[in-house]
Amino acid sequence: MTPFDLGFTHRWEAASSPGPTLLLLHGTGGTERDLIDLGRSVLPAANLLSPRGQVDENGMARFFRRLAEGVFDLEDLRDRTQGLARFVRESATVYEFDPRKVIALGFSNGANIAASLLLAGTGVLAGAVLLHPMVPFEPESHPDLTSVPIFVGAGRADPLVPVAQTDRLIELLTAGGATVEAHWQPGGHRLTRDEIEAATEWLQQGKRPWN
Repeated sequence: MTPFDLGFTHRWEAASSPGPTLLLLHGTGGTERDLIDLGRSVLPAANLLSPRGQVDENGMARFFRRLAEGVFDLEDLRDRTQGLARFVRESATVYEFDPRKVIALGFSNGANIAASLLLAGTGVLAGAVLLHPMVPFEPESHPDLTSVPIFVGAGRADPLVPVAQTDRLIELLTAGGATVEAHWQPGGHRLTRDEIEAATEWLQQGKRPWN
């Protein structure tokens, strides 16, 4: 359901009772529909807010531009990060959900823009599930991520995301005060059932800002 534009093509699905909101962020070439079923399964009581990336790369939607594989356009990343943060804030007003209970669930490019929301200090996320993320940029100073829980899922044989990239992102998030749980699987750049089960268990733990 998308009764409002808000600058992004998106889907909105309200939960049956007030609760947290999952911000679903697809990977390169995805759409606002890609992660809906996953969102419903990992946190059934959540609202679902799923925008489509605004950048067109050879017919594939992305959340920010890149100059080459793994080389990001940092100026565009900065602008797109702030634009996504505005979208989340405006959506909270329009759809009347609690802005203090927004959790990002992103895969690949979607995980990278979610990490950028965190490292840029936008303050729009109460937590995040980052699946196969990279370091989007190196912040000049550490943002205040105190009490922000973050789940990172990664593959030790990921051909697109070196292990060192994931480790560095965890360092940056932890340095800001976030509590990070890393789940490593032996495979590559794809979601596994084990990874999804671990993320689901993590999301549904009782001691969370959104529970």
